[in-house]
Amino acid sequence: MNRKRIGTSAVALAGCVMAGALVGCDDSPELDAIDQIEAELFTGTRTFTIGGDTVNVSCSGSFVTDGPTVVLLHGGGDDLTAMADFQEAISADARVCSYDRLGAGASDQPEGLQDFAAVGETLDGVIEAVAGGEPVVLVGHSMGGLIAGRYAPDHTDKVAGLVLLDATPPTGAGDLEERIPEDADGAAGELRAGTLAFYAGENPEQLVFADGEVRSAGDVPVRVIQHGVQYLAEAEPDYGQGLEEDWTAGQNAWLGLSSDSRLDTAEDSGHYIYLEAPDVALEAVADVLARA
Repeated sequence: MNRKRIGTSAVALAGCVMAGALVGCDDSPELDAIDQIEAELFTGTRTFTIGGDTVNVSCSGSFVTDGPTVVLLHGGGDDLTAMADFQEAISADARVCSYDRLGAGASDQPEGLQDFAAVGETLDGVIEAVAGGEPVVLVGHSMGGLIAGRYAPDHTDKVAGLVLLDATPPTGAGDLEERIPEDADGAAGELRAGTLAFYAGENPEQLVFADGEVRSAGDVPVRVIQHGVQYLAEAEPDYGQGLEEDWTAGQNAWLGLSSDSRLDTAEDSGHYIYLEAPDVALEAVADVLARA
């Protein structure tokens, strides 16, 4: 890819909330908010207005890039500060940005339950703000990986590649309901009830984790990294090994995102791969950037 510099222009940020819909919006949604902030590449943290909501965005790295901007998506219950060290490491060789989704960090709270279309509209606005709408590489951890995996097939013009770091499986709710019986008591029953409530929208972002099949985003490079330390099996003696099997099956399912996908295991890491095995995560990002 030729080197390029993104020039200054007005920032036009898209935003629409489609309550109840489980499909993505049109790739060129009607703009309902325009932030009067220069669109030149910036370093540091800024807030943007997307769909009437304030979204906190942090960017770092070179102003001149020979590849796509990397956009980080944090896990559920976290915010962009959780990935700060990882972002700094990526910024040595690439332009990288992160953001607080609605309900996280310094961004606004959502007005109610969100679906994948709603969080996708926020991501649309972030991509417009940090990359002028040019395709980006999405790097998502856990819930952030689930969002990236749902977003990419409906926005192939905006996604140049993906890295999924122990992403929540695409059928996580159904897997859990089937694995741990409804009448389970004790710690297993609490795990089932608490996790299903989280999936149903009882989380800071009020995102409903609707199960679904993995759809293709074409032939963009995709790296899926799963944990190697069997922490689920250690935490839940009765059903933990089955939960590990379901999680691995979910990681394999994400390979359906692309004809150019690969699954690797961070052998010495639990769920937080970018913290516990940063070299593995960084290698995956570099690999996707080189092929994007």
